[in-house]
Amino acid sequence: MALRNAVMATLLVEGEASGYDLAKGFDASVANFWMATPQQLYRELDRMAAEGLITARVVEQDRRPNKRLFSLTPAGLAAVHAHTAEQPNRPTTIRDELMVKVQSVDAGDAAAVRAGIAERVGWARAKLARYQRLQARLLEGRTEEQHLAEAERIGPYLTLLRGMAFEEENLRWGLLALDVLDARAAARAQR
Repeated sequence: MALRNAVMATLLVEGEASGYDLAKGFDASVANFWMATPQQLYRELDRMAAEGLITARVVEQDRRPNKRLFSLTPAGLAAVHAHTAEQPNRPTTIRDELMVKVQSVDAGDAAAVRAGIAERVGWARAKLARYQRLQARLLEGRTEEQHLAEAERIGPYLTLLRGMAFEEENLRWGLLALDVLDARAAARAQR
């Protein structure tokens, strides 16, 4: 999937937005399935504007640089439709350096591997907390069932659920791995 598809999906949901707002919103809304740096995002916005997928209007600001607000054009909306009509590629293959280190933990530096897992657990907890705050905002006091039946757009909520499940599994696995490594270290210490 191209970054442009994630940008168009965000503009479709958010409406007109500045590059800064898109980068911030990207982190809050699509980060559970697509990552991009602000620099990548701004380069892609320029390409998309040149290709007529989005349009930008300049808003003058006092005591700040002017900002550009981006929105989808009819060609951009058609591209979103075309992208959603395509069969998706195979799921992304996991390429995780930490997993390579865990695979080698018995011959490697177990303390460093443990520290890497503990850091991953911290990241998973933080992302899960951020996703739960976003979930509460999206639900706006409704039950999940009400939201899914009544909300104008359900795509953001469905992708949020996937991101939450991913981080919950990262957390579950990380805590299990830490327990196993701690138990093995304690058993070695008693010998």
